[in-house]
Amino acid sequence: MLLYAPNVHTGGGFVLLDALLVAWPPSQPLVAWLDDRARDRMTLPAGATVQWVRASVASRLRAEFSLAAAGTAGDRVLCFHGLPPLLRNAGRVSVFLQNRLYLRQLPLTAFSWKTRQRLRVEQWISRWFRHRVSRYWVQTPSMKRALQDWCGPAHADIRVLPFSPPAPGMAPPCAAGWDFIYVADGEAHKNHRSLVEAWKLLALRGLYPTLALTLSDRDAGLAAWVQAQATEHGLKISNLGPRSREEVLALYRSARALVFPSKSESFGLPLIEAAQAGLPILAGELDFVRDVCTPAQTFDPASATSIARAVKRFLGQPEAPLEPAGASDFLRALFDEAA
Repeated sequence: MLLYAPNVHTGGGFVLLDALLVAWPPSQPLVAWLDDRARDRMTLPAGATVQWVRASVASRLRAEFSLAAAGTAGDRVLCFHGLPPLLRNAGRVSVFLQNRLYLRQLPLTAFSWKTRQRLRVEQWISRWFRHRVSRYWVQTPSMKRALQDWCGPAHADIRVLPFSPPAPGMAPPCAAGWDFIYVADGEAHKNHRSLVEAWKLLALRGLYPTLALTLSDRDAGLAAWVQAQATEHGLKISNLGPRSREEVLALYRSARALVFPSKSESFGLPLIEAAQAGLPILAGELDFVRDVCTPAQTFDPASATSIARAVKRFLGQPEAPLEPAGASDFLRALFDEAA
């Protein structure tokens, strides 16, 4: 088995990769290409042969050539980073696809220029080298449908087999700490800006729930904007920075609910973890959410108003719907205005 996972070093992808390595059977030899930025956090099986890949074009290209040279007939190649290999491989290639952005399902306009260029290159690699993939592995039925639509009839072998790390213990039903947490990086589809706009709407109604975020140094611009909004409007939003898995599990135990406004996920590992911890979930009314959990409240992730209303419902302060007046009431208002 050849495990190819460059660029998998943060977020849900790293958590799943580490779970895979922890569960690796001792009798199965492992040859792997792994991201050097995660070297100190990887749990490697005994006897593993690892080539560490640095975050540079030259190192990534050397890894591609090394993978092509290593694969022989009868080998199985698992591309865990979601992309097919650039070079032909004699082994049987499978791709574990976790990124819906490779399927061009979302516009890239909200991403930074650098991220847009990287994603366009990765989308091109996905499209033009997909013929090298014998099998795709995905985590949810909705991801399978999206992949089938993207592939067309070219790839019928798409398997759905969700997996996750061992379930955390149940969280207390109403632990003190944070009202809401959102465990996510700052990529545009994670939708932090709509979430903050929702918190501003709540503040206008006199509600100031606490919210913890986990933005990293890569998200410095977004984190600065969040802090500016919190200061200007008196919002109780704190950025805790990136958290280890153990720290994330502790967050679940100290929060009342997970709020998850992401617009697109292949799996949504925080949804799985929160559900396993018994933590209520507020999330978009989207297929990928319903694939993996039953949220306590749902909303339209494109609408800050919808997010705010879901939060109010969860807090026991729902907004009453409009009660239409009669036609005579409307005419009376018109006549009064004319007078």
